[in-house]
Amino acid sequence: MSAELVTTAFLNGLFMSLVLIVAIGAQNAYVLRQGLRREHVSAVVLFCAVSDAVLISAGVAGMAQALQGRPMLATALAAFGALFLAGYGLRALWRSRAAGALRTVTQGGSLSRTAVLAQAAGFTLLNPHVYLDTVLLVGSTGAQYAGSLKGWFVAGSALASALWFSALGYGARLLAPVFARPRAWQMLDALIGGTMLVLAALLARRAIAGF
Repeated sequence: MSAELVTTAFLNGLFMSLVLIVAIGAQNAYVLRQGLRREHVSAVVLFCAVSDAVLISAGVAGMAQALQGRPMLATALAAFGALFLAGYGLRALWRSRAAGALRTVTQGGSLSRTAVLAQAAGFTLLNPHVYLDTVLLVGSTGAQYAGSLKGWFVAGSALASALWFSALGYGARLLAPVFARPRAWQMLDALIGGTMLVLAALLARRAIAGF
């Protein structure tokens, strides 16, 4: 097997994953917020990166075809995801109402690692867009490679996720001076809340259409 084929498969996985995950979404917004709070950032980054790697591997291994044949599973996933995102979005909008409450949140009242990872799992595993990107799109593309090239494609895709979530989680600290002001936290929570509700509405529409 030539080095050129290996490099091509690796870079295709890397760039395809970057294009898909570098966007405003529920999972990215949550990682950003945890990075700004400096609350269990390593655990959240590791969980999201590993989850992407597992889902991409499953997609390349054939899970893409399996999910495409089960429309009710996609419908149920959309319904649960809509409820989860709507609940978190409403909470974020409620937080954005009071600057004092947000300052308290940044200075104390931290959630346990278990609670933070449970929320990260919700944004990851209850979000159909994650499956669409990692399992169906990336997975089906990687499945077209032969033999060990599939592994190199998965390695490139997994590296893209690890780099992005690390940059998002740890890079958020560079914005700490900006978010030292309660008003900035209000705007962030309002943006996150609005994003969550829009995504929840889209997922709810998809779930209703599937019934």
